[in-house]
Amino acid sequence: MIAYINTIALQGIHATNVNVQVHIANGIPAFNIVGLPDKTVAESKERVRAALNSINLSLPPKRITVNLSPADLQKEGSHYDLAIAMGLLIVIGTIPMGSVDHYVIIGELALDGGIMPVSGTLPTAIYAKKEGKGLICPKENGLEAIWAKGISILAIKNLTELIGHFSAHELIAPLICNRKQDLSNDKITTYNMKDVKGQAVAKRAIEIAAAGGHNILMVGPPGTGKSMLAKRFIDILPNLSDSEIMDVNVISSITKSFNGTLNIRRPFREPHHSCSIAAMVGGGKTAKPGEISMAHNGVLFLDELPEFPRAVLDSLRQPLEDKSVTIARANAHVTYPTNFQLIAAMNPCRCGYLGDAKRSCGRVPKCGIDYKNKISGPLLDRIDIHVEVPNINILSYNAKDKCESTEIIKNRVLAAREIQTQRYANLNFKSNAEISGNALEEFAFPDTAGMNLLEHVLKANHISIRSYTRILKVARTIADLANSKQVKKNHIAEALIYRLK
Repeated sequence: MIAYINTIALQGIHATNVNVQVHIANGIPAFNIVGLPDKTVAESKERVRAALNSINLSLPPKRITVNLSPADLQKEGSHYDLAIAMGLLIVIGTIPMGSVDHYVIIGELALDGGIMPVSGTLPTAIYAKKEGKGLICPKENGLEAIWAKGISILAIKNLTELIGHFSAHELIAPLICNRKQDLSNDKITTYNMKDVKGQAVAKRAIEIAAAGGHNILMVGPPGTGKSMLAKRFIDILPNLSDSEIMDVNVISSITKSFNGTLNIRRPFREPHHSCSIAAMVGGGKTAKPGEISMAHNGVLFLDELPEFPRAVLDSLRQPLEDKSVTIARANAHVTYPTNFQLIAAMNPCRCGYLGDAKRSCGRVPKCGIDYKNKISGPLLDRIDIHVEVPNINILSYNAKDKCESTEIIKNRVLAAREIQTQRYANLNFKSNAEISGNALEEFAFPDTAGMNLLEHVLKANHISIRSYTRILKVARTIADLANSKQVKKNHIAEALIYRLK
């Protein structure tokens, strides 16, 4: 007799079907798991054997074969334990044949028969819903699975409960998603832009970046407010859409950072400058997502940008363009989404005070040139807005001016984003930073005066085609903030200020 159990393998953020086939035959007693299992899966047989012994069930002294189909797909993780155990319970007659055909099963077994939580429950629940099946998962993962909505979920504490349910001795009520969550950010405590004194130019640049989805680099001495601006940037962005919320939480589920409640805020990732390439873009033995994927639909803030290893920074070039990253391994290629906004900050030189008349340095200006050269030109070319954040006198009149709050700035950002949503309704773009090809020429081409200014600057400066298109995109965003249908000369002029450094 052969039992067939449905479970999954995770490929990036998506779940794919794996069929667990359990067969018992006469012969020399053995317990073999085949179908490209990794060491965690291969060790599953010991956990399953011990768990069954703990509830007074013994495996027959026969030849047990477990096949994980498709056999050419690498199987990783401990979530196969419960599916294997269910197959064994069926073939030894403890649970009726066919009773779990309409379920996808995941869970790790403890040696005492308990069912322990696993990662990837939310994408598994989404997959089960798509396939029209229910889900059997650990008790602790139940609150995560219900956010898929519309599927039958059995959240099980141990094997005894599971056997009792399918033997009709003690039925377990399926979880129902009757939890309602406020998907607005109104009640979330946030930083406020009015806390940043002065820096009107930097605030304007931050507003443009938020309105158009542009990457931004802030350059200035220590203590001028670069980190404060970056941490407040997240709160002037539009709220996540329903689909974006699910994408963010699926990645949280894979990385085991899901806490049972949907995260409705955009991610803000702030890796230390000592991080490795694998930590930044993803990798390791099992090709886990990195910081750029955990920042998907949110912000990646790189403070002290030149202090990051050159190879780590250059690894961002392709994800910034393609909005995804593919991690290549000998046995698989895993793709993760990377649609994030890059916010970077750096000092003008190693000591941090280049250009400050009150501080002398014997290495000026070479120290500033050498420090900036630690960042490759192609990466800098992919950053739309470059803005200086100078030191200010806190006692000056400008610093005492009443600053605009986050709410006021966000309202302008939302108005500009709404214009872009309507403009690109029939196109595959969400913001000005994403437009290309014919859409760029149709919507971002300036008027005659603006084009004359741009041509004059192009003749006087060596600007790449990428820089040219990014100037047009930023100018389009500036025009949207001014509620102008046409990109004009003053919009081009301001965009050039943020580019020609």
